[in-house]
Amino acid sequence: MNNIPEYFLDRIQQAKEKRLTLLDLSNKWDTKEEYKLTEIPEEVFELEWLEVLYLNYNNLSCISEYIYCLINLKELYLYCNNLTILSNHITDLVNLTKLDLSHNQLTSLPDSLTHLVNLTKLDLSFNQLTSLPDSLTRLVNLTYLDLRGNQLTSLPDSLTRLVNLTYLDLRGNQLTSLPDSLTRLVNLIYLYLGRNQLSSLLNSLTRLVNLTELDLSFNQLTSLPDSLTPLVNLTELDLSDNQLSSFPDSLTSLVNLTELYLTGNQLSSLPDSLTRLAKLSRLNLSRNQLSNLPDSLTRLVNLTYLYLKGNPLETPPLEIAQQGIEAIREYFRQKQQEGEDTLYEAKLIILGEAGAGKTSLAKKIENPNYKVPADEDSTQGIDVKEWHFTLDNNQDFRVNIWDFGGQEIYHETHQFFLTKRSLYVLVADNRREDTDFYYWLNVVELLSDNSPLLIIQNEKQDRQRDINERQLRGQFTNLKEAFASNLATNRGLDPFIKTIKHYISTLPHVGSTLPKTWTRVREALEKDPRNYISLEEYLTLCKNNGFKQQKDSLQLSQYLHDIGVILHFQDDRISPLYKTVILKPEWGTAAVYKVLDNQTVRNKLGRFTQENLTDIWQGEEYTNMQGELLQLMMRFKLCYQLPNSDNIYIAPQLLTANQPEYNWDETNNLILRYTYEFMPKGMIRRFIVEMHRFIEQQKYVWKEGVILNQDDTKAEVIENYGKREIKIRVVGKDKRDLMTIVTHELDKIHNSYHRLKYKKLIPCNCKSCKDSQYPWFYDYEKLKKFIQDREPNIQCQESYQMVEVTGLIDDVINDFNPLIKTKEDIKLDSLEKEVFISYNWGGESEEIVNQLDQAFQNKGITLKRDKRDLGYKGLIKEFMQRIGRGKCVVVVISDKYLTSHNCMFELIEVAKHKNFYKRIFPIVLDDAKIYKSVDRIKYIQYWKQEIEELDQAMKTVSSDNLQGFREDIDLYTEIRKYIAQLVYDIKDMNTLNLSIHQKSGFEEIFQAVESKLNE
Repeated sequence: MNNIPEYFLDRIQQAKEKRLTLLDLSNKWDTKEEYKLTEIPEEVFELEWLEVLYLNYNNLSCISEYIYCLINLKELYLYCNNLTILSNHITDLVNLTKLDLSHNQLTSLPDSLTHLVNLTKLDLSFNQLTSLPDSLTRLVNLTYLDLRGNQLTSLPDSLTRLVNLTYLDLRGNQLTSLPDSLTRLVNLIYLYLGRNQLSSLLNSLTRLVNLTELDLSFNQLTSLPDSLTPLVNLTELDLSDNQLSSFPDSLTSLVNLTELYLTGNQLSSLPDSLTRLAKLSRLNLSRNQLSNLPDSLTRLVNLTYLYLKGNPLETPPLEIAQQGIEAIREYFRQKQQEGEDTLYEAKLIILGEAGAGKTSLAKKIENPNYKVPADEDSTQGIDVKEWHFTLDNNQDFRVNIWDFGGQEIYHETHQFFLTKRSLYVLVADNRREDTDFYYWLNVVELLSDNSPLLIIQNEKQDRQRDINERQLRGQFTNLKEAFASNLATNRGLDPFIKTIKHYISTLPHVGSTLPKTWTRVREALEKDPRNYISLEEYLTLCKNNGFKQQKDSLQLSQYLHDIGVILHFQDDRISPLYKTVILKPEWGTAAVYKVLDNQTVRNKLGRFTQENLTDIWQGEEYTNMQGELLQLMMRFKLCYQLPNSDNIYIAPQLLTANQPEYNWDETNNLILRYTYEFMPKGMIRRFIVEMHRFIEQQKYVWKEGVILNQDDTKAEVIENYGKREIKIRVVGKDKRDLMTIVTHELDKIHNSYHRLKYKKLIPCNCKSCKDSQYPWFYDYEKLKKFIQDREPNIQCQESYQMVEVTGLIDDVINDFNPLIKTKEDIKLDSLEKEVFISYNWGGESEEIVNQLDQAFQNKGITLKRDKRDLGYKGLIKEFMQRIGRGKCVVVVISDKYLTSHNCMFELIEVAKHKNFYKRIFPIVLDDAKIYKSVDRIKYIQYWKQEIEELDQAMKTVSSDNLQGFREDIDLYTEIRKYIAQLVYDIKDMNTLNLSIHQKSGFEEIFQAVESKLNE
């Protein structure tokens, strides 16, 4: 018999003493192997009154013959064990109604299974079944049958006996066709056939008239039969990742559909008849070939979520579509009301090393007779020119030429201006031979969503240089052509300009339409000689040009911001940048780089004050704009304010390159590495800006690295650009927590680059590697795959020892369970569709929550709140943990909230999971004193006092009576540890005051939540 963990023996003893009918001997997904059961403890078989037994996440390879003793058992859960055969003994449990055998290694089922005549729910998912025995189809009382993730190639005709089935899941098998017998299961409500190899469907599907959900995703369907038409009770249909090239007419008869998924097909257009699906609330059309959406789509009045990512959209513009269905409705409404103009305009972006000839090329395009000086001044930041040419249809075409400064210090703002739907030109100076083609081509691919690119080799003094164009094209599919030219003599210039005209006039968005009012306002903005105007002036200009609603004006400014015409940051409405519209982005970037190019600031290694800024921004053009321009620098992550200082700022690009000397304890370190196929410049500087609050003594920071300190735990984060690597070492008492914070922040930076390819490498913890500074590393994605495939161990390639996969991850970072979701998740990612609310019961908080609840219900979203959704005898802690995992959590912060252990537990649970900032939507009440440092300290003192009082009280009773109290003191300690950071993060958000929320009917929060749900 294996060693039984003490906590299991306690549960068994408690069940025996209290004659409990439920016994849970399950582990967690990441429980270490030595704590898992290999046999059912003999003591369990004495509990003959048991009705429910959980044995999930163990290592049981067979079921004991004594299982028959549990004759009263009604539910048996054996999820995630190592069962290879199902012995006949289990079929003695004739009272079983629910049996979970999922995530085992069963290859067959015994005929004696027919004895389980009372079974209503059977889960056999994620085993290795290749066929279904006749015995299974004799379980005529089954209503729920899950066969996901097996190796079934066909279904038996005897399946028709299961006449009471309402739920049948066959996803992830190898079915190439369906038997007619399947369609005789007329009581089916849920039918899941995704991830098979179906190329056609049965006409007899018409019999399944009770279906409400049908999943046909990840098959090989090229069309749908008319037999779907009678399935009028369908509310959810998933056709994702098939090969449909046109929208099936039969779908428009399914008038009760609320959710329709057509992701990853080959649809190029949508019919107007789509409007028949009047109840549709969620429509996913991502990854198709849609270039134009019909305005009829906006007549689907119940449509709340529309997904269009990965389509070559022209109408509406991609920038509008990304804002969601409401923005699309507004776009079409304005076009209908005001008329439309056709867009014949595009952006030409010129890149290259400093001195390569970018400015000369820009001027030559504008005027071929321009005389190139022997030593032309380099561009400082960005220079923008306007160039016009005439199309074959005599239509005037406008090109906005963006000439980017090539000095490395300017590279870190590239990500803000290298836009999609532009034509790129890379200029190489053949005389200097310093162009890093690999770097520039990767930058364009990464930041521009693979926009087309041309190379021009500027052969100064007619010096020629060969490049391996064929090899570059093989690696970079957006590289169209390469040219040789001498810009000084115009040799090769004419064919190059013709090629520019061809590619830029055929960009996908050219010829799309915009509301006339938009073009009128844009023309007025471009004629305005000023560098910036106030938001009030902008709104007045819009009104004078036909805009009737402020939200339409703001939608236009967001669109113009997204395409780089203006700068208007709308996500922080109390920021000076919200109240200012910068008409000339190049003016703003030039002002920013005046600071970074300033010799005084450089001599001080990036340290500057507001007095320095006054000296730098002396001209009349900067009058009264210092605050806004400083905010712009911080928005671009080019500087940060030194903590505890009102007037000192640091620009990390100008820090010393010399790593300072410091003592580092190399024992018991946590080490993690990121390696990159291509590494954009400036990532470590962005990280330094984001994490500057934790810099050790605000002293140990340099151009390529930083030492962080939190609660006596230190992290060393160093970028090695030559090796394309970031390495992290952590030492101290809370290593894993700080490592989690560091990796979370780096992953946020990674996610801002949509095509970035990198590996997160987890160190080995075998005996040889554990305390080594040079351990073996494992690819994090590979470790997750091992867990999904239920492979518990992996071999170290240094010591050849076997180590536990879950322990590798858990030792380093606080991560989630990457196992495939369990059978209870009928709708994948259902948690991500929920909006939770965390608050303190009673008083003003509850009144606010009631108002919020009603406002969200009016807009079609029901908030998950404990008083309504927990239910009688519901598990409070489990519900609070669900809140922690939620995609969107509205938090009402009050004084009582910050002193409630339940509320703070919920807040910490949210913080433990990824993207805390993006998932939390706070409302701060007046009695929550979080805006002054001295007030925040009082909350830390409060929890310190709670710990001390409970600790003293615990000393007055014997250890036998401390059940539950130790968990409480651990929770209080965790709250004290994290409350300062959590409250600081909330304080740092623009949460708006309560009266603004109430006046708007909580519109700002609703829009923010809706945007997050749409991601």
